[in-house]
Amino acid sequence: MTPPPVRVDHLVTSGTFSLDGGTWEVDNNVWLIGDDHEVYVIDAAHDADAIADAIGDRRLLGIICTHGHDDHIDAAPALADRTGAPILLHPEDEVLWRMRHPDRAPDQPLADGDVLTVAGTELRVLHTPGHSPGAVCLHAPALTTVFSGDTLFQGGPGATGRSYSSFPTIIESIRERLLTLPPETLVRTGHGDSTAIGDEAPHLDEWIARGH
Repeated sequence: MTPPPVRVDHLVTSGTFSLDGGTWEVDNNVWLIGDDHEVYVIDAAHDADAIADAIGDRRLLGIICTHGHDDHIDAAPALADRTGAPILLHPEDEVLWRMRHPDRAPDQPLADGDVLTVAGTELRVLHTPGHSPGAVCLHAPALTTVFSGDTLFQGGPGATGRSYSSFPTIIESIRERLLTLPPETLVRTGHGDSTAIGDEAPHLDEWIARGH
């Protein structure tokens, strides 16, 4: 069987995350999925120029936001203006989006079950609220990969100690939407190192006992 022509490129960009009156320095993962001709960007964080350089002369089909926290969307409007690509965000995170970009709305809504296609490869939208109300993950079955945003990391769920977040909700999302994926599925996260579903699944009860 010929492997799909699609590939995943990875950038790490640096900036800040601000919410609830605090600001923190952060490094973000920016993922590009596509081939030599077309590509999607997942989370346009901090540096539109660096992301545009990684895109090169490929056609940018869209800028997918896994959620609306400002460190994941701060470069999205500049990249959209530069390329003409639409910004895609789940509507339940527009409240967070407007905190950073009050004068620029996202272009297209994301909904659970949506299928985006790039280079003949499907990206399936999984609504995984908890870290934020409109958080989504993107599952690429052909690549045995899920882009988890800040829903699941190596070592546990994303943070739920700030506004618009819920620990019980993120646990339900992980249990029902992510841990049901094949155990060999690579989890490409919003920050830090990648992991695998099979490496994280055994620890669910520990996370629940820890309560955060």
